[in-house]
Amino acid sequence: MKERGIIFNTEMVRAILDGRKTQTRRVVNNVIPGNCLWLKKPTKTRSGTTTHVLDAPKYSLCPLGKVGDRLWVRETFALLGNEDGVCIDWNDNVLKTGEEQAARIYKASCEQKDGDYGLWSIPDDADWKPHTDNHKYDGTWTPSIHMPSWTSRITLEITDVRVERLQAASDDDFKAEGYPLERELTGGSTDAFCWFRHLWDSVSKPDCNYESNPWVWVIEFKRV
Repeated sequence: MKERGIIFNTEMVRAILDGRKTQTRRVVNNVIPGNCLWLKKPTKTRSGTTTHVLDAPKYSLCPLGKVGDRLWVRETFALLGNEDGVCIDWNDNVLKTGEEQAARIYKASCEQKDGDYGLWSIPDDADWKPHTDNHKYDGTWTPSIHMPSWTSRITLEITDVRVERLQAASDDDFKAEGYPLERELTGGSTDAFCWFRHLWDSVSKPDCNYESNPWVWVIEFKRV
């Protein structure tokens, strides 16, 4: 079993925590335009022999792993510090032995409330921190791409890997991608398909938008 990091934005982290997200789609790289072929055959010599893209899971070519492997979620976070920028623990003690014992918070679990003037409210109770009372955060967030593994709080186990065209996804797949249970969160009238298409286009490159119908890895997972 191997472990790899995987980036999710704040919305998708909340969907995972809520149990709404059990799938993710990522673009398959190295597909020859106009063909269903993988550029490189999985051999030590990397001779350039083509392999059909649908056979890619069979050869364990998915860069995120195979069934049974684990993914640690990389999300937007912050380490708490004092006025001098020195890391502290949850008891406000200054740390002298590195950052790994520092109090840390996650944007997906915090919120900005009216009247807080931009401060982020930290939950009093959460499984990743001790109990606190009415803590606020006014610092900067560290982007998910810079999250080290020791700060991750969510681990996923891959339960299935396949390759398909993006537009092959069904309504059930859209919902498994994290469709909000409360439809007003998407404007009140957006169905699962429109929600997913907007989500995909908002995070993908222009040449891999929904309309271009790229080949994608479909990775199903469960939280562990």
